[in-house]
Amino acid sequence: MKIEMKRLHIEKKAIRALGIAESFVKTQNQSILVGIVMRSDIVIDGVSYASATIKGDDATDTIINIYENLDRTDINFVILGGLIISMYNIIDIERLWQRLKIPIIGVTFKESEGLDSHIKQVFLDTWKNKLEAYHRLGSREKIKLKTGYDVFIRVKGINTKSAEQALNKFVLQGSIPEPIRVARLIARAKLDIV
Repeated sequence: MKIEMKRLHIEKKAIRALGIAESFVKTQNQSILVGIVMRSDIVIDGVSYASATIKGDDATDTIINIYENLDRTDINFVILGGLIISMYNIIDIERLWQRLKIPIIGVTFKESEGLDSHIKQVFLDTWKNKLEAYHRLGSREKIKLKTGYDVFIRVKGINTKSAEQALNKFVLQGSIPEPIRVARLIARAKLDIV
């Protein structure tokens, strides 16, 4: 069966991104994930939220639920505030791309030597599956945004150059794309009232 993927037309004046970010407290069992639909003119026109298990394996399904709950056909791509969230709840970028059929961009903001040793320390008896999921993500690519800041990305359904152009449509200042920045703010506020 051939899967029909949406093509991202970055040259369009107004494209929409679904930015997803999280907030959590280590002492709780669940994190809050918020999805923001934002147009490239920085207008927000959709919000959805869900929860994922701290140290769990349900982040990919949670993101799929956020997308499906929005019930939108006009989202051009997804920007994720990292692919390893909620204390090593690893997002399966391949499965996410296959399910949503739109490009996925996972963005992080700091250099890292890798998480192998951390995963082994946190998951003493079950680290092999986590490590395998982590390695499936592949390596990150460093790009420079129009603001002069470096970010690190993993992509699916889009090439690095197009991902850089797409992110630049949503960066006003600093390194954090606006859909991620706003989603983080709402996730933190939602966490405070839970």
